[in-house]
Amino acid sequence: MNNFTFYSPTEFVFGKGREYETGALVRKYGSKKVMIVYGGGSVVRSGLLERVTGVLKSAGVEYCLMGGVQPNPIDTKVYEGIAICRNKNVDMILAVGGGSVIDTAKAIAAGVLYDGDFWDFFAGKEKVTRALKVGVVLTIPAAGSEGSGNTVITKTDTLQKLSLRVPEVLRPVFAVMNPELTYTLPAFQTACGVADMMAHIMERYFTNTQDVEIADRLCEGTLLTIIKEARIVMEYPGNYGARANLMWAGTITHNGTCGVGCEEDWASHFLEHEVSAIYGVTHGAGLAVLFPAWMTWMAEHNVDKIVQYAVRVWGVPEEENKKKVALEGIQRLKEFFVSLGLPVTFKELGIDNPDISRLVDSLHRNKGEYVGNYVKLSRKDSEEIFKMACVI
Repeated sequence: MNNFTFYSPTEFVFGKGREYETGALVRKYGSKKVMIVYGGGSVVRSGLLERVTGVLKSAGVEYCLMGGVQPNPIDTKVYEGIAICRNKNVDMILAVGGGSVIDTAKAIAAGVLYDGDFWDFFAGKEKVTRALKVGVVLTIPAAGSEGSGNTVITKTDTLQKLSLRVPEVLRPVFAVMNPELTYTLPAFQTACGVADMMAHIMERYFTNTQDVEIADRLCEGTLLTIIKEARIVMEYPGNYGARANLMWAGTITHNGTCGVGCEEDWASHFLEHEVSAIYGVTHGAGLAVLFPAWMTWMAEHNVDKIVQYAVRVWGVPEEENKKKVALEGIQRLKEFFVSLGLPVTFKELGIDNPDISRLVDSLHRNKGEYVGNYVKLSRKDSEEIFKMACVI
């Protein structure tokens, strides 16, 4: 196990009706004026936005609004939010929504107090040292952004989708989590969230770090829980217990708990970021295509942890032929994704002829000569994985 520092100060307020405590939470963390960031019309149609603004008023908290955040959030919305915050003297960002909304809120929070272009942080030119506080009312369990210090934004003019990790500054101070708010999520959105959660665990699980049994078992147990509860939710969308377990799993998968002491990989996420940046696909659906392709390539190049995953998570019997065991585990993962209505090839993702050269060029321009850690991927390796995603 590697040395590590784990710092996770977010206050999680979980359960039925907890959104009514949002006003008190905002006051608790010293805010007098918040900007509410949200996405499309679902939080309006459901009445959630009205409930949140109502409790803010009751708590004596002023607020302004910025809606219209899209999936695969973009830089132009961040610039808009920064301008509003400065003009209105906002002292906290309140994200009401899922990962895209929360990621946008974090990028705004970092940008408001910085004199330059917020994209400097994502491009690695500057380090975030201070930011406005961020609070969350979560509506979509998937990205885990409610408990992480991470944010991912796409720059529209270059189609660069880059991530920023600043856990010591950008973790939300609180996250309100009511599983009832997820009852009406479309089945496909629920499934994409499941794929995203599983990918967050697997990016940490597939590591070369030795003596990480506690991390391995946390990852495996959480994966087994997600698989079990996802099947229930797809059949019974209003099952509170299953929704609650999925919502909390989404947080656990990405707040760092499952990866303490491990060198993490993240190559599959970086591969997918290029696909969703260029083709605009849903992130979780893209991961359902790219992660099995990455694992299939790894069955030839670093098989041992793939075998452990197949045996412990999918119940594949052990045998001497490690590659056979690994490929059977990957096949069971793909069958699970298909059972949820997710794609597992580029064609099923709606991309008949992906421009693989462009994907590879963009990936290595953004991430350097080598990508990932489980096996450091060269341009040739990345190209092979993208090609595997066309046919597996």
